[in-house]
Amino acid sequence: MGIPVKLTVFEGPLDLLLHLIEKNKVNIYDIPIVEITDQYMDYIHQMEREDLNIMSEFMVMAATLISIKCKMLLPKEVDEEGEEKDPREELVRQLLEYKMYKYMSYELRDKMAEAAKSIYKLPSLPKEVEDYKEPIDPQELLAGMTLAKLHKIFEDVLRRQENKKDPIRSKFGKIEQEEVSLPEKMSDVELYARTHKQFSFRELLGKQASKFQVVVTFLAILELMKTGKIRIYQEHIFDDIQIASLI
Repeated sequence: MGIPVKLTVFEGPLDLLLHLIEKNKVNIYDIPIVEITDQYMDYIHQMEREDLNIMSEFMVMAATLISIKCKMLLPKEVDEEGEEKDPREELVRQLLEYKMYKYMSYELRDKMAEAAKSIYKLPSLPKEVEDYKEPIDPQELLAGMTLAKLHKIFEDVLRRQENKKDPIRSKFGKIEQEEVSLPEKMSDVELYARTHKQFSFRELLGKQASKFQVVVTFLAILELMKTGKIRIYQEHIFDDIQIASLI
């Protein structure tokens, strides 16, 4: 015979099931599904709710309990590893998870209640007191200070700064914007070739402002040679290389 349930409000079907398990003092891992189902159904019959959405949640759980009850009467199912499946396993997992969150909510409620008892007041110190700064006597502050102590303090500061450095990122180089791109330098050299017709390779490189521009200029000359816009030649070995415009 089921225990008469007098409670009229539960937060949901899992809350009701947890109440029945604790009321019967049964092991949550070994739920007597027949007895709990009967008590659950007794409560469903006593419910006087007009909210069909809430009522439907309890009915779904009732159907789940009846399904588990039927499976308990049938021969045990065996999984791929040859172990018997417990039809109550999923229900137990849900109950344990719900119980954990329920008790967590109790702890949060208690903390909120404790916090509600705390009061505070804004500081009301006079402005003169807040602005007051204790005078510093340099002689007293530097009493007993020696060059050796100052050197030790300096070394400690440097060591702390060194420890703050990321040993990996500190070795990264700087990412800088290119001074000039290859297409831009090709346009410049092509324009220079149109106006000068013939000029010295060494002289052209000497006009560049940085090593990077020297490299880009060299690549630009190679590209212009490939496209047939200039040609290079050397009259004698070790002479300066000459560039002639073909455009």
